[in-house]
Amino acid sequence: MNFVEIIARKRDGFELDAAEIAAFVRGATDGSIGDEQLAAMLMAICIRGASPAETQHLVESMRDSGARWRVGDEAPEAVDKHSTGGVGDTVSLVFAPLVAACGVPVMMMAGAGLGHTQGTLDKLAAIPGFRTAAGRDEALARLRACGVSFAAQSREIAPADKKLYLLRDVTGTVPSLPLIVASIMSKKLAVGAARLVLDVKCGPGAFCKTPVAADALARALVDVARRAGVEVRALITAMDQPLGHRLGCACEVRAALEVLRGRGDPRLRELTLELAVDALALAGRPRPAARVELERRLGDGSALARYRSMVSAHGGDPDESKLATPRQSIPALAPRGGFVEAVAAEELGWIAVALGAGRRWQGDAVDAAAGLEVLARVGDRVEAGAPLATLELGHREVEAGTLAARAAAAFVIGDEPPSRMPLVLARVGEPG
Repeated sequence: MNFVEIIARKRDGFELDAAEIAAFVRGATDGSIGDEQLAAMLMAICIRGASPAETQHLVESMRDSGARWRVGDEAPEAVDKHSTGGVGDTVSLVFAPLVAACGVPVMMMAGAGLGHTQGTLDKLAAIPGFRTAAGRDEALARLRACGVSFAAQSREIAPADKKLYLLRDVTGTVPSLPLIVASIMSKKLAVGAARLVLDVKCGPGAFCKTPVAADALARALVDVARRAGVEVRALITAMDQPLGHRLGCACEVRAALEVLRGRGDPRLRELTLELAVDALALAGRPRPAARVELERRLGDGSALARYRSMVSAHGGDPDESKLATPRQSIPALAPRGGFVEAVAAEELGWIAVALGAGRRWQGDAVDAAAGLEVLARVGDRVEAGAPLATLELGHREVEAGTLAARAAAAFVIGDEPPSRMPLVLARVGEPG
């Protein structure tokens, strides 16, 4: 069948079969289908949606467009973890060494920053010398050495996803549930860890703004994972305000180290523990005992020691003093006194990007020293003129006064204390 006919079938609402979807993915991978036709198919999927069967075919075809590492064959106990993206989401930097310190290896395919979020790869790159694994042998060697292996998407892992994502980014087809599921799960399944913990963000600072959207995404991800034979748990978590108190790269590494020392931001610590309990539960540990063990590892220094061995195994320098530092700090001051009713997480994320903690365009350099510290949370009482946030300036030249005013405006201050949203909104994929 001519590919134009396949596009037309999807445009008209017909369900595509495995062969038609495989032709689409093959054309994206080898260049035999032009960008204009690929873009037309992406738009047809975005508008018409995809059935569970179509989504599964798309995931598997994209997974098979490159190499398959099959990590689960050699390390069946290894767990992967994925977040759908949030602001101040430093969880992965704590989760990996903490879970590994409890004897469960972590094989994580990490991503760079996207839009208003700061990515795990960019945070790891702030650690001098840190290198993510580019191939299966390297990834498994690091897993054996320290119990943790961070990998980045390369030409060999789901190359179809890399091509299609670039097109989605410029054709308005990013917000499509089946395309999001295919992008996430094709890479996860290509790496091939047999266990997966998912953190689906929900709220104004996340891609999924509503509980309905977050639930649909979580269930679709869980369904695809289970069909592929992966044991999976998913949490739907609040992104009504930044998760942790630091937004950036080097500053988020420092935030992770604070938690690994048994202190740190309480929201970041609590959500990391919730996700880590799920990881240990997938390994067969009873949930109450898992929580006790995780807290003990944070308290006795073993999680911090595992972080240091993890960094060394990846070629990095674990010395915190070697992390980049800002050249100047600018406060964002409260215009009035009262209670913080809301914090615009997405706006703060974009301010962090403008400061240098993210990319303004493809190929833009990330400034590891730049970032933002959140000083006030929903429910806090603040006085007029008190600092709500601190902008940390790196090497990028910015309009600091304008950004400080934007940061202050991101905090809604009222006269009455608001109700606080729980961190974990729902669980998907629990047994039974």
